[in-house]
Amino acid sequence: MVACPCSEHHDTRRMVLTGGPGAGKTAVLEIVRRSLCEHVRVLPEAASIVFGGGFPREDDPQCRRAAQLAIFHVQRQLEATGDAHNAAIVLCDRGTVDGLAYWPASAEDFWASTGTTLEAELERYDAVVHLRTPAAEQGYNRQNPVRIESAAAAAEIDARILRIWAPHPRRHLVEASGDFLDKAAATLAILRHELPECCAHHVRSALPEVGR
Repeated sequence: MVACPCSEHHDTRRMVLTGGPGAGKTAVLEIVRRSLCEHVRVLPEAASIVFGGGFPREDDPQCRRAAQLAIFHVQRQLEATGDAHNAAIVLCDRGTVDGLAYWPASAEDFWASTGTTLEAELERYDAVVHLRTPAAEQGYNRQNPVRIESAAAAAEIDARILRIWAPHPRRHLVEASGDFLDKAAATLAILRHELPECCAHHVRSALPEVGR
């Protein structure tokens, strides 16, 4: 984390980092934490909190519905904690819209169950960064203990997430690459551009660029 002497009041921008399983979100977020200033608040992934805490992860449709509803509401409350600080950017590891990609029924059923709409949820986020899931030959792996998807299943989920977030007016796509540093550098460039000048100046002067 870069020390930032900025004491300005920030108009907080809520952003989403999303993508299919194995897209590199966890590693990219660690680089973000180290590379950007203290006014970029990174929230943990709601699904990891839910499943890592022992919530059943089963293929039964009723269990999948219950899990996605739990994740949706945890996500909402995580975002509330981000709003409690004078952050320039609150960066969410996935957003509420992602749950639709894992929902076992129709989109209409998902929004009826969550009591909201796609339009309302898209408006919650100022920008979306989608990291594309790599194919097996590009380095897809299952090292994350809560990741259960094969490369083919991960690619299918990634495609669903791509379609779901497509209506957002400020969506950035970071394509899969054999070199992870390329992905990290592209994501950092997007986030630096979103920072207010009071923070961006200190980030630029304190850190070298990631990548080659």
